[in-house]
Amino acid sequence: MTTPHHPIAIIGGGLSGLVAARVLHVAGIEATIFELDASPEARTQGGMLDIHDDSGQLALRAAGLHDDFRALVHPGGESLRILGPDGTVHISEEDDGTGGRPEVDRGDLRDLLLRSLPEGTIRWGSKMTGVRPLGDGRHEVTFADGSAITTGLLVGGDGAWSRVRPLVSDARPAYTGITFVETDLYDADTRHPRSAAVIGGGSFMCLGDRRAMLAHRETDGSLHVYTALRADEDWADTVDTKDPAALKSAVLAHFANWDESLRALVADADGTPTLRRIHALPVGHRWERTPGVTLLGDAAHLMSPFAGEGANLAMHDGAEFARAVAAHPGDAEAGLAAYEAGMFRRAEASAAESAASLESMFGDHGLEDLVAFFSQGPAAA
Repeated sequence: MTTPHHPIAIIGGGLSGLVAARVLHVAGIEATIFELDASPEARTQGGMLDIHDDSGQLALRAAGLHDDFRALVHPGGESLRILGPDGTVHISEEDDGTGGRPEVDRGDLRDLLLRSLPEGTIRWGSKMTGVRPLGDGRHEVTFADGSAITTGLLVGGDGAWSRVRPLVSDARPAYTGITFVETDLYDADTRHPRSAAVIGGGSFMCLGDRRAMLAHRETDGSLHVYTALRADEDWADTVDTKDPAALKSAVLAHFANWDESLRALVADADGTPTLRRIHALPVGHRWERTPGVTLLGDAAHLMSPFAGEGANLAMHDGAEFARAVAAHPGDAEAGLAAYEAGMFRRAEASAAESAASLESMFGDHGLEDLVAFFSQGPAAA
Protein backbone atom coordinates (compact mmCIF):
# COMPACT_ATOMS: atom_id res chain seq x y z
CA MET A 1 0.00 0.00 0.00
CA THR A 2 1.39 3.40 -1.01
CA THR A 3 1.97 5.91 1.79
CA PRO A 4 0.05 9.15 1.06
CA HIS A 5 2.27 12.12 0.21
CA HIS A 6 1.51 15.70 1.23
CA PRO A 7 3.75 18.41 -0.25
CA ILE A 8 3.29 20.58 2.87
CA ALA A 9 2.27 18.94 6.16
CA ILE A 10 1.54 21.20 9.14
CA ILE A 11 1.52 19.42 12.51
CA GLY A 12 -0.88 21.21 14.84
CA GLY A 13 -4.05 23.18 14.24
CA GLY A 14 -3.35 26.10 16.54
CA LEU A 15 -3.27 29.73 15.46
CA SER A 16 0.13 29.48 13.76
CA GLY A 17 -0.81 26.44 11.69
CA LEU A 18 -4.22 27.81 10.75
CA VAL A 19 -2.78 31.16 9.60
CA ALA A 20 -0.04 29.38 7.65
CA ALA A 21 -2.55 27.19 5.83
CA ARG A 22 -4.84 30.15 5.12
CA VAL A 23 -2.10 32.39 3.69
CA LEU A 24 -0.80 29.50 1.59
CA HIS A 25 -4.36 28.96 0.31
CA VAL A 26 -4.64 32.64 -0.62
CA ALA A 27 -1.41 32.18 -2.61
CA GLY A 28 -2.83 29.11 -4.36
CA ILE A 29 -0.66 26.62 -2.48
CA GLU A 30 -2.14 23.51 -0.90
CA ALA A 31 -1.24 22.41 2.61
CA THR A 32 -2.66 19.85 5.04
CA ILE A 33 -2.98 20.32 8.81
CA PHE A 34 -2.78 17.26 11.07
CA GLU A 35 -4.48 18.02 14.40
CA LEU A 36 -4.70 15.65 17.38
CA ASP A 37 -8.13 16.93 18.53
CA ALA A 38 -10.95 14.73 17.26
CA SER A 39 -13.03 17.71 16.08
CA PRO A 40 -13.28 21.51 16.31
CA GLU A 41 -15.49 21.06 19.39
CA ALA A 42 -13.20 18.63 21.21
CA ARG A 43 -12.16 21.22 23.84
CA THR A 44 -12.90 24.78 24.78
CA GLN A 45 -10.77 27.54 23.31
CA GLY A 46 -11.61 30.20 25.89
CA GLY A 47 -9.65 33.26 26.88
CA MET A 48 -9.22 36.72 25.42
CA LEU A 49 -6.37 37.71 23.12
CA ASP A 50 -5.18 41.23 22.42
CA ILE A 51 -4.25 41.25 18.74
CA HIS A 52 -1.38 43.64 18.04
CA ASP A 53 -1.38 45.94 15.03
CA ASP A 54 2.29 45.21 14.29
CA SER A 55 2.10 41.39 14.32
CA GLY A 56 -1.19 39.53 14.76
CA GLN A 57 -3.16 42.04 12.71
CA LEU A 58 -0.53 41.98 9.96
CA ALA A 59 -1.03 38.22 9.78
CA LEU A 60 -4.79 38.62 9.49
CA ARG A 61 -4.32 41.15 6.70
CA ALA A 62 -2.10 38.71 4.83
CA ALA A 63 -4.83 36.10 5.30
CA GLY A 64 -7.47 38.46 3.90
CA LEU A 65 -9.44 38.28 7.15
CA HIS A 66 -8.81 41.60 8.85
CA ASP A 67 -12.28 43.03 8.21
CA ASP A 68 -13.87 39.83 9.54
CA PHE A 69 -11.61 40.03 12.57
CA ARG A 70 -12.72 43.59 13.32
CA ALA A 71 -16.31 42.35 13.54
CA LEU A 72 -15.26 40.03 16.38
CA VAL A 73 -13.55 42.68 18.53
CA HIS A 74 -14.84 42.95 22.10
CA PRO A 75 -16.01 46.54 22.71
CA GLY A 76 -14.38 47.91 25.83
CA GLY A 77 -11.83 45.10 25.92
CA GLU A 78 -8.83 47.44 25.93
CA SER A 79 -9.84 49.05 29.22
CA LEU A 80 -7.38 48.45 32.04
CA ARG A 81 -7.36 48.48 35.85
CA ILE A 82 -4.24 48.09 38.01
CA LEU A 83 -4.65 47.60 41.76
CA GLY A 84 -2.43 47.04 44.75
CA PRO A 85 -2.87 44.13 47.19
CA ASP A 86 -4.79 46.42 49.57
CA GLY A 87 -7.39 47.10 46.88
CA THR A 88 -6.13 50.60 46.03
CA VAL A 89 -6.75 51.49 42.37
CA HIS A 90 -3.55 52.85 40.80
CA ILE A 91 -4.62 53.00 37.16
CA SER A 92 -8.10 52.88 35.63
CA GLU A 93 -8.33 53.49 31.88
CA GLU A 94 -11.39 53.11 29.68
CA ASP A 95 -11.28 51.75 26.14
CA ASP A 96 -11.84 54.73 23.82
CA GLY A 97 -11.53 52.63 20.68
CA THR A 98 -8.23 54.16 19.54
CA GLY A 99 -5.84 51.48 20.86
CA GLY A 100 -3.81 49.20 18.63
CA ARG A 101 -4.44 45.97 20.52
CA PRO A 102 -8.17 45.14 20.38
CA GLU A 103 -9.39 42.14 22.35
CA VAL A 104 -11.04 39.13 20.75
CA ASP A 105 -12.23 35.79 22.06
CA ARG A 106 -9.70 33.11 21.13
CA GLY A 107 -12.43 30.67 20.18
CA ASP A 108 -14.08 33.19 17.86
CA LEU A 109 -10.75 33.91 16.17
CA ARG A 110 -10.05 30.21 15.74
CA ASP A 111 -13.51 29.66 14.23
CA LEU A 112 -12.87 32.49 11.75
CA LEU A 113 -9.66 30.82 10.61
CA LEU A 114 -11.28 27.38 10.42
CA ARG A 115 -14.09 28.70 8.21
CA SER A 116 -11.55 30.30 5.88
CA LEU A 117 -9.93 26.98 4.92
CA PRO A 118 -11.09 24.64 2.16
CA GLU A 119 -12.92 21.52 3.32
CA GLY A 120 -10.51 18.69 4.01
CA THR A 121 -7.54 20.92 4.87
CA ILE A 122 -7.56 19.67 8.47
CA ARG A 123 -7.22 15.98 9.31
CA TRP A 124 -8.81 15.77 12.75
CA GLY A 125 -7.87 13.05 15.23
CA SER A 126 -4.31 12.82 13.87
CA LYS A 127 -2.02 12.43 16.86
CA MET A 128 1.58 12.38 15.69
CA THR A 129 3.67 9.66 17.33
CA GLY A 130 6.89 9.70 15.32
CA VAL A 131 8.85 11.20 12.48
CA ARG A 132 11.95 10.17 10.54
CA PRO A 133 13.97 11.83 7.78
CA LEU A 134 13.93 10.09 4.40
CA GLY A 135 16.65 12.21 2.78
CA ASP A 136 16.51 15.17 0.39
CA GLY A 137 14.36 17.11 2.88
CA ARG A 138 11.57 14.54 2.88
CA HIS A 139 10.08 13.07 6.08
CA GLU A 140 7.77 10.27 7.10
CA VAL A 141 5.29 11.05 9.87
CA THR A 142 3.41 8.35 11.80
CA PHE A 143 0.20 8.69 13.79
CA ALA A 144 -1.44 6.96 16.74
CA ASP A 145 -3.97 5.16 14.54
CA GLY A 146 -1.14 3.38 12.70
CA SER A 147 -1.31 5.52 9.58
CA ALA A 148 1.62 7.36 8.04
CA ILE A 149 2.32 10.06 5.48
CA THR A 150 5.34 11.45 3.70
CA THR A 151 5.96 15.13 3.10
CA GLY A 152 8.41 17.37 1.34
CA LEU A 153 7.97 20.21 3.83
CA LEU A 154 7.24 19.41 7.47
CA VAL A 155 6.01 22.31 9.63
CA GLY A 156 5.96 21.96 13.42
CA GLY A 157 3.17 24.10 14.79
CA ASP A 158 2.61 21.61 17.59
CA GLY A 159 3.19 23.77 20.64
CA ALA A 160 5.39 23.81 23.71
CA TRP A 161 6.21 20.11 23.77
CA SER A 162 6.63 19.79 20.01
CA ARG A 163 7.44 16.38 18.55
CA VAL A 164 8.86 18.07 15.47
CA ARG A 165 11.35 20.28 17.36
CA PRO A 166 13.90 17.48 18.04
CA LEU A 167 14.55 17.30 14.29
CA VAL A 168 16.19 20.72 14.46
CA SER A 169 17.04 21.41 18.13
CA ASP A 170 17.86 19.69 21.42
CA ALA A 171 16.32 22.55 23.43
CA ARG A 172 13.48 21.79 25.85
CA PRO A 173 11.26 24.23 27.73
CA ALA A 174 12.37 25.01 31.28
CA TYR A 175 10.19 25.97 34.23
CA THR A 176 10.26 29.74 34.77
CA GLY A 177 9.51 29.65 38.50
CA ILE A 178 5.92 30.84 38.01
CA THR A 179 2.79 28.71 38.41
CA PHE A 180 -0.66 29.88 37.33
CA VAL A 181 -3.89 28.88 39.01
CA GLU A 182 -6.74 29.64 36.61
CA THR A 183 -10.30 30.26 37.81
CA ASP A 184 -13.57 31.48 36.30
CA LEU A 185 -16.51 33.43 37.65
CA TYR A 186 -19.55 32.95 35.42
CA ASP A 187 -22.34 35.46 34.75
CA ALA A 188 -20.28 37.88 36.79
CA ASP A 189 -22.49 40.96 36.74
CA THR A 190 -25.37 38.99 38.24
CA ARG A 191 -23.71 36.28 40.32
CA HIS A 192 -20.41 38.00 41.27
CA PRO A 193 -21.09 41.76 41.11
CA ARG A 194 -18.28 42.69 43.51
CA SER A 195 -15.70 40.83 41.43
CA ALA A 196 -17.16 42.24 38.22
CA ALA A 197 -16.66 45.75 39.59
CA VAL A 198 -13.09 44.98 40.63
CA ILE A 199 -12.11 43.64 37.20
CA GLY A 200 -13.97 46.22 35.12
CA GLY A 201 -14.72 45.85 31.43
CA GLY A 202 -11.38 44.64 30.10
CA SER A 203 -8.02 43.66 31.60
CA PHE A 204 -7.00 43.71 35.26
CA MET A 205 -3.66 43.38 37.06
CA CYS A 206 -2.78 43.32 40.73
CA LEU A 207 0.83 42.81 41.83
CA GLY A 208 2.52 42.60 45.18
CA ASP A 209 4.55 40.35 47.47
CA ARG A 210 6.19 38.75 44.38
CA ARG A 211 2.87 37.34 43.22
CA ALA A 212 -0.02 38.50 41.07
CA MET A 213 -3.67 38.27 40.11
CA LEU A 214 -4.29 38.89 36.42
CA ALA A 215 -7.74 38.76 34.86
CA HIS A 216 -9.98 39.81 31.99
CA ARG A 217 -13.65 40.00 31.22
CA GLU A 218 -14.73 37.64 28.45
CA THR A 219 -17.36 38.24 25.79
CA ASP A 220 -19.86 35.94 27.53
CA GLY A 221 -19.82 38.07 30.68
CA SER A 222 -17.58 35.73 32.68
CA LEU A 223 -14.31 36.65 34.39
CA HIS A 224 -11.18 34.59 33.77
CA VAL A 225 -8.55 34.94 36.51
CA TYR A 226 -4.88 33.90 36.51
CA THR A 227 -3.46 33.77 40.02
CA ALA A 228 0.32 33.67 39.67
CA LEU A 229 2.82 32.47 42.27
CA ARG A 230 6.57 32.23 42.49
CA ALA A 231 6.72 28.59 43.52
CA ASP A 232 8.96 25.54 43.34
CA GLU A 233 8.25 23.37 40.33
CA ASP A 234 6.83 20.61 42.52
CA TRP A 235 4.46 22.91 44.47
CA ALA A 236 1.55 21.94 42.24
CA ASP A 237 2.11 18.30 43.18
CA THR A 238 1.52 19.06 46.86
CA VAL A 239 -2.12 20.11 46.46
CA ASP A 240 -5.20 18.08 45.61
CA THR A 241 -6.16 19.40 42.18
CA LYS A 242 -9.42 17.41 42.24
CA ASP A 243 -10.72 19.10 45.40
CA PRO A 244 -11.72 22.70 44.52
CA ALA A 245 -12.04 23.81 48.13
CA ALA A 246 -8.64 22.42 49.13
CA LEU A 247 -6.99 23.89 46.06
CA LYS A 248 -8.51 27.32 46.65
CA SER A 249 -7.39 27.19 50.28
CA ALA A 250 -3.83 26.31 49.25
CA VAL A 251 -3.74 29.22 46.82
CA LEU A 252 -5.30 31.75 49.18
CA ALA A 253 -2.74 30.88 51.85
CA HIS A 254 -0.29 32.82 49.66
CA PHE A 255 -2.60 35.87 49.66
CA ALA A 256 -3.48 36.03 53.34
CA ASN A 257 -2.86 39.79 53.62
CA TRP A 258 -4.59 40.78 50.38
CA ASP A 259 -7.89 42.65 50.34
CA GLU A 260 -10.99 40.44 50.56
CA SER A 261 -12.30 41.80 47.25
CA LEU A 262 -9.20 40.33 45.60
CA ARG A 263 -9.22 37.05 47.50
CA ALA A 264 -12.83 36.61 46.34
CA LEU A 265 -11.57 36.19 42.75
CA VAL A 266 -10.34 32.79 43.89
CA ALA A 267 -12.61 32.02 46.84
CA ASP A 268 -15.84 32.58 44.89
CA ALA A 269 -14.70 30.96 41.64
CA ASP A 270 -16.97 28.50 39.88
CA GLY A 271 -15.83 24.99 39.03
CA THR A 272 -12.41 23.47 39.64
CA PRO A 273 -9.30 25.66 39.34
CA THR A 274 -6.65 24.65 36.81
CA LEU A 275 -2.93 24.65 37.64
CA ARG A 276 -0.40 25.43 34.94
CA ARG A 277 3.36 25.66 35.30
CA ILE A 278 4.83 28.34 33.04
CA HIS A 279 7.71 27.15 30.86
CA ALA A 280 9.94 28.86 28.31
CA LEU A 281 12.58 28.01 25.76
CA PRO A 282 15.93 29.83 26.03
CA VAL A 283 15.93 33.45 24.86
CA GLY A 284 17.42 33.49 21.38
CA HIS A 285 16.54 29.86 20.63
CA ARG A 286 17.49 29.06 17.05
CA TRP A 287 18.85 26.23 14.92
CA GLU A 288 20.84 25.55 11.79
CA ARG A 289 18.86 25.31 8.57
CA THR A 290 17.57 21.72 8.42
CA PRO A 291 16.29 20.60 5.01
CA GLY A 292 12.55 20.20 4.68
CA VAL A 293 11.47 21.18 8.21
CA THR A 294 10.76 24.29 10.28
CA LEU A 295 8.82 25.42 13.36
CA LEU A 296 6.10 27.95 14.12
CA GLY A 297 4.83 29.57 17.31
CA ASP A 298 5.49 27.98 20.70
CA ALA A 299 7.30 25.08 19.06
CA ALA A 300 9.91 27.60 17.91
CA HIS A 301 10.01 30.15 20.73
CA LEU A 302 7.89 29.29 23.76
CA MET A 303 8.02 32.15 26.24
CA SER A 304 6.20 33.27 29.36
CA PRO A 305 3.02 35.32 28.74
CA PHE A 306 4.28 38.46 30.44
CA ALA A 307 4.95 40.40 27.25
CA GLY A 308 1.63 39.42 25.68
CA GLU A 309 3.34 38.30 22.47
CA GLY A 310 2.81 34.53 22.22
CA ALA A 311 -0.36 34.32 20.12
CA ASN A 312 0.61 37.34 18.04
CA LEU A 313 4.04 35.92 17.25
CA ALA A 314 2.47 32.56 16.37
CA MET A 315 0.13 34.18 13.86
CA HIS A 316 2.92 36.35 12.47
CA ASP A 317 5.08 33.23 12.08
CA GLY A 318 2.34 31.45 10.15
CA ALA A 319 1.86 34.35 7.75
CA GLU A 320 5.57 35.02 7.21
CA PHE A 321 6.31 31.33 6.67
CA ALA A 322 3.59 31.09 4.02
CA ARG A 323 4.64 34.31 2.31
CA ALA A 324 8.27 33.17 2.20
CA VAL A 325 7.33 29.80 0.68
CA ALA A 326 5.10 31.51 -1.89
CA ALA A 327 7.88 33.97 -2.76
CA HIS A 328 10.32 31.14 -3.60
CA PRO A 329 8.42 28.75 -5.89
CA GLY A 330 10.41 25.61 -6.51
CA ASP A 331 13.00 26.47 -3.85
CA ALA A 332 11.55 25.64 -0.44
CA GLU A 333 14.94 25.87 1.25
CA ALA A 334 15.38 29.48 0.21
CA GLY A 335 11.90 30.23 1.53
CA LEU A 336 12.56 28.53 4.85
CA ALA A 337 15.90 30.30 5.26
CA ALA A 338 14.24 33.68 4.66
CA TYR A 339 11.40 32.90 7.06
CA GLU A 340 13.67 31.66 9.85
CA ALA A 341 16.04 34.63 9.63
CA GLY A 342 13.21 37.06 10.31
CA MET A 343 11.48 34.84 12.85
CA PHE A 344 14.64 34.37 14.90
CA ARG A 345 15.10 38.15 15.21
CA ARG A 346 11.47 38.79 16.18
CA ALA A 347 11.32 35.92 18.63
CA GLU A 348 14.56 36.81 20.42
CA ALA A 349 13.41 40.39 21.02
CA SER A 350 10.01 39.29 22.34
CA ALA A 351 11.44 36.49 24.48
CA ALA A 352 13.93 38.89 26.07
CA GLU A 353 11.08 41.32 26.79
CA SER A 354 8.99 38.52 28.27
CA ALA A 355 11.79 37.31 30.54
CA ALA A 356 12.56 40.85 31.72
CA SER A 357 8.87 41.51 32.36
CA LEU A 358 8.60 38.35 34.46
CA GLU A 359 11.50 39.43 36.67
CA SER A 360 10.05 42.92 37.02
CA MET A 361 6.46 41.87 37.74
CA PHE A 362 7.47 39.27 40.29
CA GLY A 363 10.27 41.30 41.83
CA ASP A 364 10.23 43.36 45.00
CA HIS A 365 8.86 46.43 43.19
CA GLY A 366 6.51 44.79 40.73
CA LEU A 367 3.54 47.08 41.32
CA GLU A 368 5.61 50.25 41.20
CA ASP A 369 7.35 49.16 37.99
CA LEU A 370 4.05 48.23 36.34
CA VAL A 371 2.36 51.50 37.26
CA ALA A 372 5.40 53.45 36.01
CA PHE A 373 5.33 51.53 32.72
CA PHE A 374 1.67 52.22 32.00
CA SER A 375 1.95 55.80 33.21
CA GLN A 376 4.29 56.55 30.30
CA GLY A 377 1.25 56.75 28.03
CA PRO A 378 -0.50 54.64 25.37
CA ALA A 379 2.48 54.54 23.02
CA ALA A 380 4.75 52.97 25.61
CA ALA A 381 2.10 50.58 26.93
